Amino acid sequence: MRQRSFFWSVAGIAVPVGLQSMLQSSFAMIDQLMVGQLGSTAVAAIEVASRPAFIYSVVVGAVAAIAGVMISQYLGMENEDLADRSLSVNLIVAAALGGLFMALCLLFPEQIIRIFVKDDRAILAPGRDYLIRIVWTYLPMGMASILSVMIRCMGHSVYPLCAGILSAVVNTGLNYALIFGRFGFRPLGAAGAAIASVVSQVINLLLILAVFYWVRIRNRGGFHFSLSLGSEGWRQFALMLLPILVNEFLWSVGQNVNTYIYGHIGTGDLAAMSMTGPIQGLFTGALSGVSQAAGILTGRRLGAREYEAAYQESKKLMWYGLWGSLLLSALLICLRGPYVRLYKVEPDVQAVASGLLFLFAVLAPVKVANMILGGGIIRSGGKTAYIMAIDMAGTWLVGVPLGLVTAFVFHMPIHLVYFILSQEELVRLLLTWMLFRSRKWMTSLSGG
Repeated sequence: MRQRSFFWSVAGIAVPVGLQSMLQSSFAMIDQLMVGQLGSTAVAAIEVASRPAFIYSVVVGAVAAIAGVMISQYLGMENEDLADRSLSVNLIVAAALGGLFMALCLLFPEQIIRIFVKDDRAILAPGRDYLIRIVWTYLPMGMASILSVMIRCMGHSVYPLCAGILSAVVNTGLNYALIFGRFGFRPLGAAGAAIASVVSQVINLLLILAVFYWVRIRNRGGFHFSLSLGSEGWRQFALMLLPILVNEFLWSVGQNVNTYIYGHIGTGDLAAMSMTGPIQGLFTGALSGVSQAAGILTGRRLGAREYEAAYQESKKLMWYGLWGSLLLSALLICLRGPYVRLYKVEPDVQAVASGLLFLFAVLAPVKVANMILGGGIIRSGGKTAYIMAIDMAGTWLVGVPLGLVTAFVFHMPIHLVYFILSQEELVRLLLTWMLFRSRKWMTSLSGG
């Protein structure tokens, strides 16, 4: 009975979070599929222009992870005041980072596009148009992500999901109208996709704010905004936040180095890789709920100092992720052909994209294990410096060097470059598993 109860506790968080993450990924997929009707150059333009948004989403996801650690542990201690303060601090951090990314993209749009492509003349104009518009999604996306953490930690995961569904419907309708010029609008191409994303993200934030008001302010006696964590609280926050920010930023920079590599292999190869991006996002999004459930449930156990229960439940969570990833991998292998044929790109680009999706399906169980173990379980104890060291070793000592050597020294085709550089995931998993078994990550935050 206890095992079944734990399973449903996981499902109560993982299913809504996973569906919401898939909806967020669907924004990129809808943009790619609709713009994909305009050809491979337009697809490549959105891919390079989305790189800053990718970095910001990874960084703000790290801030949300810290918020989840703090809020879940403080709620486990039944200290709602500290939970409110944690939310306040992380909202300010997410807003500051959003403002920084917006400023850089608006000041240097063309320079950012030129980083990733060598034959940039056809890509530069649509890429710039997309970038200077998509930046306005950064702040609403960041605020909604942090507020959703509190809502989930309070046991209301379904409400952010509903907000995501409504905003995805808006995004789809506006994409159709603005990209192709329907319902009296003039066709805007890639820029129209960006405008649709901005409107839908603002609507998503407004819905999340309404839910937050209802579940936290109206029904729980109000929310007390405060940046006062105390000296010990600020020390713990800094020790958790700085490593994870550095980690996620450098990891995302490493992923952008990979985009640089693919872009310099050729525009067609970059377009093929970008076609796989939305599917990769949907895949990992579907199982990201298990990672968030791991962080929240394990964090509550650690906050209550129930260490053995935290360890045993963590192993169950890893098994859930493994079986889920194997099922989705099999499904992806079967459906990758019909998916790539949705794009009106050259047949050779479709063939390359199909091969890359097969390789991703093979590698996905390892990627998911890293997401759950490193991104959820280990971080729930606040030991973010450990994960930073492991991720940096995988990205900068394994993945990036292998990618550069295979592409520019041995001039291998893109599918081999991708498969070889992805071995960083295996290295990362081995190191994280050793850390997990040591139990050094199992600590409680101070409630003072």
